Amino acid sequence: MDEIRVPIYLISGFLESGKTSFLNFTIQQDYFFIDGKTLLILCEEGEAEYDLEAMEAANTVIEVIEKEEDLTPERLASLDIIHQPERVIIEYNGMWLVSKLEQMKMPEGWGIEQRITCVDASTFQIFMANMKSIFMDMVRNADMVVFNRCKKGDPLPSYRRGIKVANQRAEIIFEDEEGELDDIFQDEMPFDVNADVIDILPEDYGIWFVDAMDNPETYVGKTVHFKGRALKPKGMGSKFFVPGRTAMTCCADDTTFLGYVTKSAYAPKLAEGQWVDVTAKVAFERRMEYQGDGIVLYAEHIEPCEPLEEEMVYFN
Repeated sequence: MDEIRVPIYLISGFLESGKTSFLNFTIQQDYFFIDGKTLLILCEEGEAEYDLEAMEAANTVIEVIEKEEDLTPERLASLDIIHQPERVIIEYNGMWLVSKLEQMKMPEGWGIEQRITCVDASTFQIFMANMKSIFMDMVRNADMVVFNRCKKGDPLPSYRRGIKVANQRAEIIFEDEEGELDDIFQDEMPFDVNADVIDILPEDYGIWFVDAMDNPETYVGKTVHFKGRALKPKGMGSKFFVPGRTAMTCCADDTTFLGYVTKSAYAPKLAEGQWVDVTAKVAFERRMEYQGDGIVLYAEHIEPCEPLEEEMVYFN
């Protein structure tokens, strides 16, 4: 990969999701200051406006590209020549696919450094019901997802799990009018994490999977019990397999398999796709499959079982 000389900060989100407010605040912070010029490309203009005096003080110039057909490699190259920026921020139009920009040829030295998606929690469920495919395209490669305007009673844990299925590495932040919210996930597990054997019911599998991924220290050394379908990826070794479930990330044709690497002497006897009842001890180890550290299960008992009536995982 070519070295990034001009980092691009891509800010996505639907109209009125808080993109402009987020950038107005961020650009004025000391930690975001640079000596050179920042080019801010606006692809969408909402009700919030930029503080032009603050932009000038931060050596930031604004260019507006309102039509998707005008956002081209040639247009970006001309802006590079005109402004010679040391940094580029793109406030992206919420109705344009982020993946299209990610695939676009950038001016020499330009490269996406960070992807941030802003979400208005008060309208999140409406957009998810009507524009889920566009939203999932935004968050699939996002480094950070910021939910703002959160209110008491919002199902924030459910929102978080839905994002984690599409993008396990994304940092997810929730904010109300006063700032970032803490401890919103305490005591919300539907199973007893302190039981001798943590029994994970089929309807709770997705909740457990995401929580174990985010908080492995809660489960390491403990025993879990669940049902799943066995996958046997090539190159993993005869004593390893991955029991898990399928989750829908966007639509029926866009799904992902959620499961953790599992070691068992019984693994060679398992058929690909076979449903199994698993009891296993949880560890946290470095594995090639994770490209780092991750949950590894050491099966204490495995037996074939009937397929679940509903294989799909949900996060409510």
